Formats: sequence, C-alpha cells, structure tokens
Amino acid sequence: MSHHGKNLAYVLLIVAFIAPSTVHGQTVRVDTDHATNSFIPNQSLGAGIDRIPAAAVEKYFGQPALPAVLAAGWQPVTYRQNTELAVEAWHWNPQGTWSDPSGKGYFTGSATPTETIKHSYGYPLPHRGFTRNEGTETHGFSRMTDGDLNTYWKSNPYLTQHFTGGSDALHPQWVIIDLAQVQQVDSLHISWAEPYATKFLVQEWLGEDPMHSPTRGVWQTFPLGVIEHGHGGLQVLRLNATALPVRFLRILMTESSNTCGDHPSSDPRACVGYAIRELYLGTTSADGEFHDIMRHAADQEQTTTYCSSVDPWHEASDLGTTHQAQVGFDLLYRSGVTRGLPAMISIALVYDTPENAVAEIAYLKKQNYPISYIEMGEEADGQYLAPEDYGSLYLQWATALHRLDPTLKLGGPSYQGTGQDVETWPDASGKVSWTQRFVDYLKQHGRMSDLAFFSFEHYPYEGCRIPWGSLYDEPQLISHIMQVWRDHGIPADLPMFITEGNLSASASETFMDIFSGLWLADYVGSFLTAGGNGVYFFHYLLLQMEHGCNDSPGTFGMLTVDAQYKIEQPLPEFFASQLINLEWVAPGGDLHEAFPARSDVDDGAGHAVVTVYAVKRPDGQWSLLVVNHDQQNVHRVKIAFADQATGKSDSFGGSVEISTFGKGQYQWHPGHTRYVGHAEYPAEPSVTAETFGMADPDGPILHTTQNVSAETAYELPAASVVVIRGNIHAR
Repeated sequence: MSHHGKNLAYVLLIVAFIAPSTVHGQTVRVDTDHATNSFIPNQSLGAGIDRIPAAAVEKYFGQPALPAVLAAGWQPVTYRQNTELAVEAWHWNPQGTWSDPSGKGYFTGSATPTETIKHSYGYPLPHRGFTRNEGTETHGFSRMTDGDLNTYWKSNPYLTQHFTGGSDALHPQWVIIDLAQVQQVDSLHISWAEPYATKFLVQEWLGEDPMHSPTRGVWQTFPLGVIEHGHGGLQVLRLNATALPVRFLRILMTESSNTCGDHPSSDPRACVGYAIRELYLGTTSADGEFHDIMRHAADQEQTTTYCSSVDPWHEASDLGTTHQAQVGFDLLYRSGVTRGLPAMISIALVYDTPENAVAEIAYLKKQNYPISYIEMGEEADGQYLAPEDYGSLYLQWATALHRLDPTLKLGGPSYQGTGQDVETWPDASGKVSWTQRFVDYLKQHGRMSDLAFFSFEHYPYEGCRIPWGSLYDEPQLISHIMQVWRDHGIPADLPMFITEGNLSASASETFMDIFSGLWLADYVGSFLTAGGNGVYFFHYLLLQMEHGCNDSPGTFGMLTVDAQYKIEQPLPEFFASQLINLEWVAPGGDLHEAFPARSDVDDGAGHAVVTVYAVKRPDGQWSLLVVNHDQQNVHRVKIAFADQATGKSDSFGGSVEISTFGKGQYQWHPGHTRYVGHAEYPAEPSVTAETFGMADPDGPILHTTQNVSAETAYELPAASVVVIRGNIHAR
C-alpha cells in the first residue's frame, strides 16, 4: 500500500483521441519509473456503514438486500460512529453499568458477551451547550439559553488538570453567543452552576463569522472584560461604559473553582471544569435596569450558543427516540457484510469515557471479531473541538486502549467532509492549521507513535450546486488536500485513509444522474494514484430517497428502495463501484501497482476531457479505468505502451476485456411518480404518491471481448466509464 522502490521500466501510455469528425494527436501518459502507489483491494477499497432507521436494520443485513449490496464489490467496512455528530453518548452495548447505580452518570458497556447485539443507541447529552453544530444533528438545543435555571451546560471534565496532568489554562474552555445580527451591548449576566470560572475573559469578535471563518477576524477583550476573581451564582458584568455593536461574544475560561455540582461529589468529574445555567446579554440603562436582548427557549429558535466541549454525563431517561440505530456489533460481524475481513471500528471520544472505549474493544476481541484499525472519535472539527483538546483526549484514550492491547492501530481525526485545510483560531504563535497543531501536540508529548493512520472525509461539492464541469476538479481536489496534510506534518509513511466520502453531504438529484458514476471513478482512481492507502465509499447500505435542496430527490445509497425498504433499482454509483472493484482491479488480497496519468487532452480551458487510471494487476494484466467527461461526444482511442528506457513500444494484443457504462446503459428520468411513505422512520408507513424519478435503462454494464492489435481503436461513449483490460504484446 505504500510507495515502493522496485526498478520498473518507464512506461508511456499513448492514447490518441479521434472525435467523430476530427483526429487529434492527443495523448495520455502514465509515467512509471516507479509506481506511485501499491495497494491491496481487500484492504484499500471499502465502504462505510452508519446509523440507519431501526426498522431497516435487520432487513438490510439479510436477504435479499445484503447480497445486492455486496454485489457492488466493496471489500472491508468502516463502522461510522454517528452519535458524536448528534452530541450524544453512545451505548454500543445496551447492557452495562452506570457510575451512579441509580441509572445515571457515565455509562460503560459490558465487555462480557451475553445476548446478541443487533442495535445500539445514542443518548442526547443533558448538559449540552450547542443550539446546533456542524454535524448531522438537527435536534436538541443549548441549555444556556433555554430559559430554565434547573438545566445547565458543563464542559468536559477530561480536559481539566485532574485528567490531563497540566494546568487548566492549557485547555481553556469557552462558550459563544451568536446574536444573529449586530446588536448594541454593554452588559452580560452569567448564572453559574458549579463549578464556575474564577478567571475568564469576555470578548467580542471583530471580523466575519468566527465559527465558519476563524481566520478572518480576531477576538478582542471588552474594556471591562478581564475577570480575575469570578464568583458563583449570578454574576453581573458591565463590559463597557457605553454600548458597543456586537454580534458574537465569547467567554473564555482559564481557571475553575473546582467546586462540586449537583452530581455526587465522590466522582471527581462532578467537581472540575465549568458550568453555566443561563446567559443574559444586553444593555443597562441609566436607571440601572438591565435589558436582555436574547431569546430564551427550549428549542432551536433560542439565541444560538456554541461551546468548546460537553460533559458526557447523562441519564437512562435521556434515550428519547429509538427510530434510528447504530448497527449492533454482533449483527455487523455475523451478517456477512464484513466478508470476514478485519473492519475499521470507531470508538466514541468527544462525548464518552476511556473506560467505555476499552470495554468496546475488549468485547470485540472476546468475540474474535477482526479489527484492522480503530478510528478515534467522529468529526471533532465539526464539534468545534480545539486540536489541543482533541489531542489530549486522543492520548488519554490511546493510553487506555494500548494498555488493553499495545498492538492496536489507532488514528483519526476523521475530519468532516472537506477539500481544503481545516483552520481554527490562531494559537499564541499564529498557527491556524488544525492538522499542524494536532501533530505538534502529539510530538510535544512524545506520542507520535500512537498515531497509526490519518483519516479524513471527502464531500467535495455543495448539493444542488454541482455543474457538469465540476467533474474536472476531482483529481486535483484529492491530490491537493493530501499534499496539504503532508505539508502540515503528517509523515510521508503514515497511512492516509478517506473513511467516508461521496459527491456531497447533501442529497440531491445529482446522485441519480450518471454524473455521480463518473465522479466516483475519478475519486477512487485519483486517490489511489496519489498514494492513498484506503478509501471507503459512503453509504454502503440501502437508504430511502429523500428530498434534497430544490426539493429534488436524492439518496446516499447505491440502490433505491421503497417505503418498506425493498430494492427498486440500482444507481450510477452502484455500476461505477462494480467497474472499480470487479473489473479494474482483481478482487482479493494480492498487490496492485498504480501508475500516474496525465493528459494533454483538454477542453480548451485546460481541463482534461478524458482521465485514465492505470494499474498493473497481480495476474500481469494492465487495466485502465477511463473516464470520458464529454457529455455529447464519443471518442475513439488508440492505445500504445512505450518503454522509454529501451525505446521498445508495446500495445494490447490478443483478447482484451472491455467493460462500458455510459448513457447506453443508464439514463435518469426525473419526475416519474412512485409511491412512498411519509412517516420519518415508518414501521408500517402510509403510502401516497410522490414524484421522484426513475432510471431507464438501469444497467447492466456492457461487457465485450475483442481481439486487438496496435491499430485497434477503442470506443469511449459520451459521459462514460470504461475499463480496458488485457495483456501487453510487443509490436
């Protein structure tokens, strides 16, 4: 899977493109003094499994759904830990123990196998400080502006000196108020719970949105915003003599009272960190009256707040809805979806405890379920976790997990879908790169050996804003961001995984169009050619159609299903998956070598009309994954191989296998009426007419065998993916 040092011949692949009416001397070159990468399909070409409707779990992991899913050819699976996106504590095993035997506190799943685990659930955290966040979470609300003094936000105790071993000031915690628009402000009232901050700053943001543009502005402390002797209860603060225009306000806390709250004081986690019951912001008039401008409500219409972390304390009664479920580990491994291969397993970290993570892995080991890697948490950047805070949690969890088994391969941080660097507010030295600061944290603590791989997600496009020309961008997007990670400290020999990826994080009709199949071929081919070690398509299991932006239908699944989760028809990414996994590469555990391709065939604006990804398979055959981005024109190509070192020219010869997926095999027709259920997670859905669409034709891939020579021209249909595979003969 890593770059190798074999002395390979320099191979030049020349593909001459012949448009319908004009012949061009255009070429695609695969420069292979050395292969850019080597990989093993049953380790490198996988798919992700996430939370799904509870009513669908057993249907999807049985007949006839599972064989249809496996027919796409993806090999290993990665288990996505979705509860962290929803600010929930994960009960991976419904059986376990609470730190408080009365059924509350911190939950640790049982490491002892008893009954078969088919479902597991997330428990919304009662001490949350988010109105909403950057994950998939769309429910819940902050306890700091809910209007209830009996509720409160509390920071994560694992980021305090008791657990980190360093001063609390090394991991300052914060809360932010977003007023939605600029308002006049001069006073802040804080209703503290226990423990409270004895030292903190109150600051305003000067610039653009600090949550989404953290480098386009600065935090400035209010003239009266330095608090050296904070007290509990209601703290009334005058921030300035006159009102100032403010939209974003931050309370930055650096020293705690370490006084115990309303949880048992015998548990040290109850007595560390910071807790706030309610926030009030506004102005104080000349008569001394305070005028609050915030909206206090127990829903997402409240004045928005964000927070640096959340205490994972919760109660059994917090479970709430069970409409959606994480697939239970026993069902996952016994169903056959893993193909008997080691799976990448996630542990909860942002909103959990080390003990629960250790118990999870101990359970899997007792069941003899194979594990390839352990991903530490889910999208910490989407929870606004500082890289140093994530680093501290990472090392605490790594210490506990490696105490269980020193050979476990741990990694992260599983960035949310991005094609660019993840930036955060600058540290004291001005560094804004999340990756760089996370790596620096591990290095400063002498713990880089605990990072066995680096992971990120890839959702390059914004749903419903995807022009056809976006296809040209994918190879550069992948290679660029991988280089960014390397430049910011990821060692060249550290494996790099995309543990979740698809066109967009928002469903839209683009997923149904052949565009998505072409994109998937470019995505996987470019990632492996650029040196990536493993890519996981998302979502592996079947998902119902949903209304995306512009009310268009979409699904992250590879096949459409009806309201009862019965398969209707395959989609373009299903066929592209088959081309990649069953035709381009040889499925199994043998080494493949990838060779880089660069094309001088362009659209007049410097974009490659045709991209080619070449591998040399373990059976000695050359296999080319060819993408024709041209929506209108068929291209006919000649293929030749040339060894520059010897001057010898070769070509495909004899029998060549050609697999084609284009408009002749698939066309999506929007607006077709079908029947669906309207209940969000229906067990017995009501059925009504809904306009979505359908594909006709909907496959299959066209397979042909052709006896060829150096003069043979190969047809690339408009908007197609073609695999050409065979042996090379000397001319």
